[in-house]
Amino acid sequence: MQPGNSIDDVDMELSETELNVGLASAELSESRRRLLDLVMKLLNTGVQEDIDIPQIAVVGSQSAGKSSLIEAIAGITLPRAAGTCTRCPTECKLTCSTSPWSCLVSLRFTKSVNGEALGEPKTIVFGSAITKKSEVEERIRRAQRAILNPSTNFKQFLDGDDEDPAKHETRFSSNCVSLQISGPGIANVSFCDLPGLIASVSGGDSGDIELVKGLVTSYICRPSCIILLTVACEVDFEVQGAHHLVKEYDPHGQRTIGVLTKPDRIAAGDEQRWVSFVRNKEEPLEHGWFCVKQPGSTELKKGITWIEARQKENEFFSMTAPWNEMEGVYQKHLRTSNLIERASSVLSNLIAKRLPKIQDELQKSIREAQQNLSALPSEPSSDPLGEIIRLLYGFTQDISRHIAGLPHAASLPQTLRPHQHFFSAAIRATAPDFRVHKRPPSDTHPGEAPKLAFLNDENNPIEVPDDSRFAEFLRGRVPVFIDEVMRRAHEARTRELPDNYPFVVRSNFISEVTDQWQEPARVLCDIAYQTLNDFARHIIHDHFGAFGQGHLEQRVRVIVQDHLEKCRAAAETRIDWLIALEQRPFTLNTHYLTSYKDKFLSHYKAARQAKTDSALLETINNYRPSQTQASTRNKNYEHVEPSGVARVLLGLTEIGFNGVRAADLPKLLPVDELEPALNIMAEVRAYFQVAYKRFADTIPLAIDRELVFGLERNLSQILQAGLGITGPNGQRICQELVEERPEVAEQRKELRKKLERLNAARRELLETQL
Repeated sequence: MQPGNSIDDVDMELSETELNVGLASAELSESRRRLLDLVMKLLNTGVQEDIDIPQIAVVGSQSAGKSSLIEAIAGITLPRAAGTCTRCPTECKLTCSTSPWSCLVSLRFTKSVNGEALGEPKTIVFGSAITKKSEVEERIRRAQRAILNPSTNFKQFLDGDDEDPAKHETRFSSNCVSLQISGPGIANVSFCDLPGLIASVSGGDSGDIELVKGLVTSYICRPSCIILLTVACEVDFEVQGAHHLVKEYDPHGQRTIGVLTKPDRIAAGDEQRWVSFVRNKEEPLEHGWFCVKQPGSTELKKGITWIEARQKENEFFSMTAPWNEMEGVYQKHLRTSNLIERASSVLSNLIAKRLPKIQDELQKSIREAQQNLSALPSEPSSDPLGEIIRLLYGFTQDISRHIAGLPHAASLPQTLRPHQHFFSAAIRATAPDFRVHKRPPSDTHPGEAPKLAFLNDENNPIEVPDDSRFAEFLRGRVPVFIDEVMRRAHEARTRELPDNYPFVVRSNFISEVTDQWQEPARVLCDIAYQTLNDFARHIIHDHFGAFGQGHLEQRVRVIVQDHLEKCRAAAETRIDWLIALEQRPFTLNTHYLTSYKDKFLSHYKAARQAKTDSALLETINNYRPSQTQASTRNKNYEHVEPSGVARVLLGLTEIGFNGVRAADLPKLLPVDELEPALNIMAEVRAYFQVAYKRFADTIPLAIDRELVFGLERNLSQILQAGLGITGPNGQRICQELVEERPEVAEQRKELRKKLERLNAARRELLETQL
């Protein structure tokens, strides 16, 4: 027996409330007291929800004597009727105070009625503070009933009569009863009595086993949880599952304190095996095993007092073998007082080790909470109208900036530009493919049209991706042969003189080309619309997505969508108007038209002649004047008559045609009977060069003017009118729009509560002098 710890050293004339209870031993050092006080203050801030705070958890199988141990530590009586004390956690927070003894009972909910986890634990004070220990048991019993019946108003259990104490909505609950006990001689410490682990279910829900296991695990998995593992000596150790679960989370026994209960019920002959636990030879733990003796059910029914219980415990270990025969070093592992002393020592040592990490974790958690809070949308303003107008102004300004163009590849003009180039390529691909020879037999491939040297800028067309909507317009053109042109020219003649053909021939060819321009133009308009629509949707979300409950974003999207549809209709009307203009051939760019007509006519004639007089043209093309002149004289300066092309050129010079070159000789060939068709082909092809370049510019310009820039035109007025915020109901509408989403408000509330807890804990650390 250790002096100073037994009941014999206590003045029996002192009342129970004047005795030191729990960890309030006078032998505790001042530094230990301060450590325990600090952790108690931290726990009172609720910061254990955010960081790991050292705490004691009492764990054991059902009926292992946990509740009796809690009574011995806290100096109170727990309810035992209907087993409610084992069906939900009971957290005890003991605080030393100069004020009279009191106990405040609260309900702490971590899960809702339907079992969903709450973002922030909800604490309900269950009645006023109790000042008489005799009233604690009944209050706790009622509180446990309220926990087990979450859908019923707690006041019914606080003030009403218990008609059926055994009837519960749920058999077990992770929500807990919290006891805040304060008064003189009470140490600052926190511990929790957890529901006993269930080995089997009889007449209940098989899910109870996993529920209780999960409850216990949620506590003992924390690295700073000191585990008081209670083992009843009346049951074989191996069949008590609590130690298996504890070993899973503390495999080396570094934070577990073993507690043997009910030593008076050890079967005859088994005493030495349980003694070996106390000697730390059986299932050794770093902090060892302790043995305590609490009142039995008969003694409890007789109303044994706390003082009497401690006295009987002392008498049991002092007078009962083999306990009274153990060495002095192991006597320190007997009795509740020695257990409490060791638990307080282990707890204070752990606190001292954890304090630096707690400080670091607090700072890190505060920074994260502040960042998360800053990332949330701003709180609703007290001036809803002004706030919405500011939002709309920022939105319209952003729209204008993007439409004007930003210096990066993903901006709106840069996104549209490739499609504009693809459109230009599609229009250029509609150029009539005139061929200077007659249509070949149907089984003969006409071949590719030759590239024209004077169209070098168009010989390397833009590469249009296969997945582009413009790719279908570049699949190839149908050749138009010279005999078909001539046939259509003859068919169009009415009263014209011979060798004259009506203008309608050229006009029809031009119309057949321009008729193909509407579809690519509509495709470009549709692409621009889709691009603008996606662009507007993203900017709307960026500006309004986090505002209110999303109503403003939805309404702005509808208004902008309607406005964009009107802009699209205006652009399509303008496109139709421009296409209608191209139905009638016209240009004042006569120089450009004439220049290209001459180039095409020369090309067509040359190509035609290459088909009909290829041998002659090859001779003319191979003619080299310098070589021929050199050959007119031999080494003896004898005269040699010129031949071939040289002779023709010499003869023309003799009759007065000076300056004639070999390239001029094809002009002497007979007139081609199909030459009128060549003129038609050259004029149509030249006009195409004028018209397509004009059209390829004006369509993108029209879309840009009516659709792209149309989006920002009068947008601010359209939005305000569409929202109705400037009308007679403007204030009401704005008030409705600024109401934020419940989940955002709840998240902000949770983060602020978290910051409040964290900052309160930090203040406690700063203010406490250890």
